This record gives sequence, C-alpha cells and structure tokens, in this order.
Amino acid sequence: MEKKTYTMDDFVAIIAKLRSENGCPWDKEQTHESLKPCMREEAAEVVAAIRILDKTGNPENLREELGDVLLQVVMHSQIAKEEGLFTLEDVIQEVSEKMVRRHPHVFGNVQAEDSSQVLKNWEEIKKEEKQGKEWVKTPLRDIPLELPALVRAVKTIKKADRLYEKQPDMKETLGSIKERIEALEKNLQQEKEPSVEQNIGEILWDISNISRLLSVDAEQALIDKTEDFLGKYE
Repeated sequence: MEKKTYTMDDFVAIIAKLRSENGCPWDKEQTHESLKPCMREEAAEVVAAIRILDKTGNPENLREELGDVLLQVVMHSQIAKEEGLFTLEDVIQEVSEKMVRRHPHVFGNVQAEDSSQVLKNWEEIKKEEKQGKEWVKTPLRDIPLELPALVRAVKTIKKADRLYEKQPDMKETLGSIKERIEALEKNLQQEKEPSVEQNIGEILWDISNISRLLSVDAEQALIDKTEDFLGKYE
C-alpha cells in the first residue's frame, strides 16, 4: 500500500510490519548482534556520501544513506520494544534530554564564550552522567573498542592527557619514533615477528600522539593518502 507521502509514524509502522508474524523472513530473523555489521557499513556510507556531496554538490546520495542509518535506528528500537527493553519514543526522549542537559549555555543560564568552553562544559556534564554506570570501568574504557584503531588511539591519548598525566610533547614523540624505527630495523634483521608487530604498534601510537598535538584527524589523513595513491592508477 504505497503512499505519496510518508511520515515518521508511517516508517515506524513499516518496520513493525516487516518484523511481524506475516512480515519479511529476513527482517524477522535480525537481532541487535546480527545488525552490527549493517550499522558499521551504513555509518561508513554516510561519511562517503558527505565526501560525494563535497565533490559534486549533489545531495541525493547523502539523503539516501541517512535514511539507511535511520532504518537501523528504528529497527534496533523495534527489536528492543519486542524484547520489552525500550521503545523509539524512549530513544528520542533520552537524546532530547541529553541535548538540553549538555547545552546549558543555550537552554540554561551558563555562559560559554567560545566552542572550547562549550566542549569543556560538555565533557564535565558527560563525566557526571557516566558516574555509576556499570559498563564504565574507567574513563579511558569508556572509549569504544569498536572505533577505528587510529581514532581510538587519539581519543585515548587525549583523555589520558586531560585526566591522568601529560602525554609526551612533540620533541619527545619525534625522538621516540626514531628509536622505534631503529628497533624495527633490528628486529627485521633478526626476523623477530612478534617484536616487529609491537614496533609497528608503537610507531602508530606515536603517530597518533603527533596527530593529537597538531589537531590532525589521523584517520582522515590516512584515508586521503590512500586516495592519493589510488588516484595514480586511475
């Protein structure tokens, strides 16, 4: 029963129908766990669509991919509703409360002169929210394991620098990279595979710290370099 115009309520009803007894066999089989790869892929495709928009000015792909992410949100919410955990309305309520709570300079009386003050306030409020959450063992463990490795490394170093102790500065880090490369060369000569893997991890960690110090998006820098390389063969 196609309609000319669909609303959010219509979309939620469509997903509920797909999950119903007489719905789609594939959709009925899905769980939070089985949909994890879908969410990863759809999020990546949104980022790709933003790149396409930037290059072409055409918003069609971004509109489509945002719809696919919304599909994932509604699907997970529908599964949770069936499990008696929460509903889409609960999701919307919680994120709305979070946005109001984390923007006291807009919805309250707190002053924020610039974006750096906004981020500082955001982190303080977020820290208070996380207290007592059983899944948050330490502030550093709150950084998801599922993030891309470079993103996670930079976030971890930033947080450790802010909450625990100052991390190495640029001079120390550059010196460390030289030492790591020398160690890598020695281990390659001696064919020490576990040590070589460790050396590479340490070099990448130092590169992540340099990215933090220079406020460079390490993940994007590597993506751009890979694209430059691919361009040579097109």
